[in-house]
Amino acid sequence: MSLTVLVLALSAACCIGFGFVLQQDAARRAPLGDFLSLRLLLDLVRVPRWLAGIGCMVAGMVLGALALSYGEVSVVEPLLATNLLFAMALSRRLTGRRLGRRGWAGLWLLAGGVAAFLLAGQPHGGRAGVGPLRHWLVVGVVVGLALLLTAHAKRYRMSSGPALLALAAGLLYGLQDALTRASGQRFTEGGWDALLGSWQPYAVLALGLVGLVLVQSAFETGTLRGSLPALTAAQPLSGVACGIGFLGDQLRTTPGALAGEAAGLVAIVAGIVLLSRHPAMPGGVKAAAEKVLATSR
Repeated sequence: MSLTVLVLALSAACCIGFGFVLQQDAARRAPLGDFLSLRLLLDLVRVPRWLAGIGCMVAGMVLGALALSYGEVSVVEPLLATNLLFAMALSRRLTGRRLGRRGWAGLWLLAGGVAAFLLAGQPHGGRAGVGPLRHWLVVGVVVGLALLLTAHAKRYRMSSGPALLALAAGLLYGLQDALTRASGQRFTEGGWDALLGSWQPYAVLALGLVGLVLVQSAFETGTLRGSLPALTAAQPLSGVACGIGFLGDQLRTTPGALAGEAAGLVAIVAGIVLLSRHPAMPGGVKAAAEKVLATSR
């Protein structure tokens, strides 16, 4: 992994993490009638803090795309998962809470898990071509899972719905990252004609829009700690799976390497869960309602 990829990916994670915190703070005040609707975006576009969050997110996506142009998806995705560390830093500043044992444990688990996965797997690009059947099979599985999760989220809107929507968005964002790299490869091989003549860049835009609606709906109806961990965990897992599935990324497959990769992924998820449950993570509609009920009693 080059220093360029490391700097670009961590810079992208920083922008994305800051953007998520600002977006959730604005989205939790949006009308609940806009759930899973484009009207939600039309309402939020009038909120300066949300626009600032979107600006951070767009900057993060651009930096992430640059990182993907220099490195494999299986390398960049685990680094992007550190966006939760930066979200935690901003939330901690806004709430004035200290990290404490749980916060430090989550931080070291997440950082250590990323390092362990990259060191054990040593992801690298492959040269073997992937047939269209395998390509579309991977895309279909990811999109199908996202649709299934969204359907269930509509039934459990104010309970597990936000986490399910965040999972669906994370899956789509991971696929979007893989297709972003595929678009970059098209551009490198044939320039603008090859890029605009392929379906991948248009799929990237569509996935970005759908993912944005899912994320804002999750932020609108739940706490940040209830949605961000699912989003942060699902995106790298989906991205790595897509990178291996249709981009030809390869990982070491010796028993020791596989054990290290699995341990790294488990540590990443555990760190995300610990950090997301830290008191510094702000609440949303549900948390505010619970606070009002507790005060009235």
